[in-house]
Amino acid sequence: MENLEVMVVLFIIVILGYVACKLGYMGDKFDKKLSSIVVDITCPLLVLSSVMGEELPDRTLILPLLGVGFLTYIILLVFGFGVPRLISKNRDDQGMIGFALMFANVGFIGYPIVSSIFGPKAIFYAALLNMPNTFFIFTAGVMLIKGEYSVKQFNPKVLLSPALIAAAVAALLVALGVHTPDVIARPVTMVGNVTVPAALMIIGSSMAKLPLKEIIGSPKVYVASLLRLVAVPLSLYFFFKVCGVSDVVNNINTVVIAMPVASFGTMFCLKYGRNPALITELTFITTLGSIITIPLITLLFKT
Repeated sequence: MENLEVMVVLFIIVILGYVACKLGYMGDKFDKKLSSIVVDITCPLLVLSSVMGEELPDRTLILPLLGVGFLTYIILLVFGFGVPRLISKNRDDQGMIGFALMFANVGFIGYPIVSSIFGPKAIFYAALLNMPNTFFIFTAGVMLIKGEYSVKQFNPKVLLSPALIAAAVAALLVALGVHTPDVIARPVTMVGNVTVPAALMIIGSSMAKLPLKEIIGSPKVYVASLLRLVAVPLSLYFFFKVCGVSDVVNNINTVVIAMPVASFGTMFCLKYGRNPALITELTFITTLGSIITIPLITLLFKT
């Protein structure tokens, strides 16, 4: 299976990050700097590069993609704030599991997988579907990690994040039919391509800091991982199928949502002084499990 091969290749890069950390080439300070570069520079440029070519993506899909993206995250709120109570009675664990169910690793892992399955131009579609993520991850996501459920957690400055701005600019370029000169497109694409290996190695490095028993995980980790990788994407796939959403939009959205747990969970834990053990376990198990689940889910698209 071609998609399985893609997942194995990406996971090998994760292992390289793991080894690099163990050998002392990567670590907390380096990973933090590299994470900032990926989030603020290379990933936004990767999104922009998806609309820089001879053929622009289909502009008629912009509004449907944004609509499906927002509705997706409204539905994910139910998974994030309701389902964890059925898995654990611990309030802190509920928040971590809720974050895991709501937020997938789209920027670090999702874009390269979407590109490999649907083609490079599909990164633009995935970026539009993922635009609501920036709003929700810095509101609902922070609430879940901190365990403080209040709308006061929202900071309007997140709407000016590089990733969100890049997606908006990309949408504008497509809507206006602007073709970017090659002298601009080439460096943007070259730097954007750094995103995939850098992001995957950061994930590997973060896993290298976990004790083996925590990497193996507990029953609640496996239950939450199964929900994250299978139940959540399949629920959304069949919901939008029934709603009559086009196959192109629905299929890309399903793959985007089928990604492992977002690495922002670990970053938020470190930022707000929370124990990152559970969210890192979930990140590791879902990253490993997605090697199998994503290729299996894509089989739905051929029926």
